[in-house]
Amino acid sequence: MPEAPGEAHRSTDEYSVEENNSKKLEYIEDVTKNADEVQKGVLAEILSRNAHVEYLKRHDLNGKTDRETFKKIMPVITYEDILPDITRIANGDKSPILCSEPISEFLTSSGTSAGERKMMPAIEGDLGRRSLLYSLLMPVMSQFVPGLDKGKGMYFLFIKCETKTPGGLPARPVLTSYYKSSHFKERPFDPYTNYTSPNETILCLDSYQSMYSQMLCGLCQNMEVLRVGAVFASGFIRAIRFLEKHWTLLCHDIRTGTLNSQITDPSVRDAVMRILKPDPKLSDFIESECRKESWQGIITSVWPNTKYIDVIVTGTMSQYIPTLDYYSNGLPLVCTMYASSECYFGVNLNPLCKPSEVSYTLIPTMCYYEFLPVHRNNGLTNSISMPKSLNEKEQQELVDLVDVKLGQEYELVVTTYAGLYRYRVGDVLRVSGFKNNAPQFNFVCRKNVVLSIDTDKTDEVELQNAVKNAVSHLIPFDASLTEYTSYADTTTIPGHYVLYWELTQNGSTPIPPSVFEDCCLTIEESLDAVYRQNRVFDAIGPLEIKIVENGTFDKLMDYAISLGASINQYKTPRCVKFAPIVELLNSRVASNYFSPKCPKWTSPGLKQWSNIIN
Repeated sequence: MPEAPGEAHRSTDEYSVEENNSKKLEYIEDVTKNADEVQKGVLAEILSRNAHVEYLKRHDLNGKTDRETFKKIMPVITYEDILPDITRIANGDKSPILCSEPISEFLTSSGTSAGERKMMPAIEGDLGRRSLLYSLLMPVMSQFVPGLDKGKGMYFLFIKCETKTPGGLPARPVLTSYYKSSHFKERPFDPYTNYTSPNETILCLDSYQSMYSQMLCGLCQNMEVLRVGAVFASGFIRAIRFLEKHWTLLCHDIRTGTLNSQITDPSVRDAVMRILKPDPKLSDFIESECRKESWQGIITSVWPNTKYIDVIVTGTMSQYIPTLDYYSNGLPLVCTMYASSECYFGVNLNPLCKPSEVSYTLIPTMCYYEFLPVHRNNGLTNSISMPKSLNEKEQQELVDLVDVKLGQEYELVVTTYAGLYRYRVGDVLRVSGFKNNAPQFNFVCRKNVVLSIDTDKTDEVELQNAVKNAVSHLIPFDASLTEYTSYADTTTIPGHYVLYWELTQNGSTPIPPSVFEDCCLTIEESLDAVYRQNRVFDAIGPLEIKIVENGTFDKLMDYAISLGASINQYKTPRCVKFAPIVELLNSRVASNYFSPKCPKWTSPGLKQWSNIIN
């Protein structure tokens, strides 16, 4: 075959990169075209592997692997349903309770709202499935942004100290598990996983030393950086604020080629010193950029070849979009994948879409998927009504991956290789389209993050929209909302919503109390009819905003990490219930304001409302 123009001058590496990309894209095409057959095969494989485990015997599946029998016999469950089994395994019972393969570790959820962490069973084979999903990301991305193999990624990645169960199994966040695995530490060279951060800096348990060394390495290699990111948008912004606070120390290290004495981890020092060389010119450049009064565009100034920011900005992370746009001069914000502690799920096949349009294609080989339709409350509210236990009719409503309907919302239910069977993940997804026969989903919210005083149920999306409407009152005072959370205060009669706000105020004009009262009322006006009706009928008291001191939410994160939350997985909880967290927030309140009057509510008919209330 004759060579295409220019092919004779291309390196073997270029061929291997292109060949790998092509194979990964073909894989996506294949599994999405044959999604239902793949899903049948996945379920049959899981059930045949685990045919003799105690949990399946308990439900009299009797070794059957067909989908129809599985759906008829096996119940849909929540974490509480299998907690006794989880506890037995954690305590050292090595019999095949949930899975025929040994449980190698437990993956912990971040547990930032209720103060408790769930533990998900994992097996060695899960690491291969996670690695597979990671391997799909850059082949997809390279279709939209060419040349990513010609530079590096500056990603701020962290681990946390793991714990051991009484039976000796590791219990740790999923990303800590992955970064500490041979799949990550001993990965062959891949231009797409070529990071500015050496492994030693990522694997450092001290969060300050890890952040400092990763930032320093990223600055030293600033011209090689083609993409930047972290897991969540909040984590990346935390890194930029770290630079704001410590740039003088970092510049000194770059100027002199010496590493700050606060970095005491020997392996980290050795790894950084392989990169760090005296560079007064680079130090002068970074110093000149960081000294500027405005940090608008700091990312594109310091790392001028950056093509996009790779962070999760869906769900509650969407509030950080304006801040990221400010720091980056509007670089594309890319959400590449969808995963959880239970399982890794899917990828974004249109990564340069707007954050509000992000959708994920679920890869059919990851697990067996089912979907529970989400029912709104008679159309009178946007709140999501999903009881913990399902009756027989509701269980029959579950549909398979290829049978979901465009525009419908569903709660995700999974059966995994590690021993979760028809497990309710708690994520609400909306069908946005299809890739061949596989559906694509928008992430809507976590079903269990709600405020509720009476018959009202406010989910995190409604709360986010209400807060967004309210903060417009702060614009004339050159003030913005840095962070927020909420609390359903039932110690008052009637109970009421409390929002904790941390503000950034650049203007010199004080914000009058009346403005904060307007913010309270705007939030109430933005909530659904059931909330507003309960306010009018005194079932809920006036909404309260508590302004907290600067740095409060950093202390909240530090507290969550001290309880075992992962710096990678940490998200500011949008609703808090755990008493020590509420106490921490209340201890830092500088001022508070209440809604001055009831929000507008138009009766849809007294008889109709009477039926609903009663």
